[in-house]
Amino acid sequence: MTEVPSARGAEVGRRIGVRLMYGLWRPRVLGAWRVPATGPVIYAVNHSHNIDGPMVMGVAPRPTHFLIKKEAFIGPLGRFLTGIGQLKVDRHSTDRTAIARALGVLADGGVLGIFPEGTRGVGDFASLRAGLAYFAVRSGAPIVPVAVLGSTDRPGRLIKALPPLRARVDVVFGDPFDAGDGSGRRTRKALDEATERIQKQLTAHLENARRLTGR
Repeated sequence: MTEVPSARGAEVGRRIGVRLMYGLWRPRVLGAWRVPATGPVIYAVNHSHNIDGPMVMGVAPRPTHFLIKKEAFIGPLGRFLTGIGQLKVDRHSTDRTAIARALGVLADGGVLGIFPEGTRGVGDFASLRAGLAYFAVRSGAPIVPVAVLGSTDRPGRLIKALPPLRARVDVVFGDPFDAGDGSGRRTRKALDEATERIQKQLTAHLENARRLTGR
């Protein structure tokens, strides 16, 4: 039986994230009330900077289990990520263990965080991988789009790889939506159609988030 990551660990991670994110930067959070208070949820987060995941973990209203590339799980950092309920995934193969654990999070009514673009880039949701559609259709969990804006505006003076200390970073949560068409189909065609629906929703959310924040 596949072990589901610790919900208690994810809550510890959220509390650490709160202190770090609000201590180092000035997050502005919009729309957090849209996140369902209970039941399974999938956060679909754009990804343009390394702090995007920790930022969402820290400001989101519920503890989050993110799917994170296995390359990050090295030494003390790997043990820490596992301890706070994060999920190691091999992006270059069909990682059945990661899939089972992620579905387990949703089956237990938890929150799964996914970067649907698969890797860090411009963060505009222009190219989605199929994983998000699979998890949403398979679990029936609603998707909440999340836009992180401002993390790449300019490098910090002390640490170039991070935004400047006390810089404002906006995190905008959108309305939850269902990826499937209601039929329950899980065929390749159904997943492709779900991916198209998801991309339209995420792109529209990102455009709206940019209008709201002026970024």
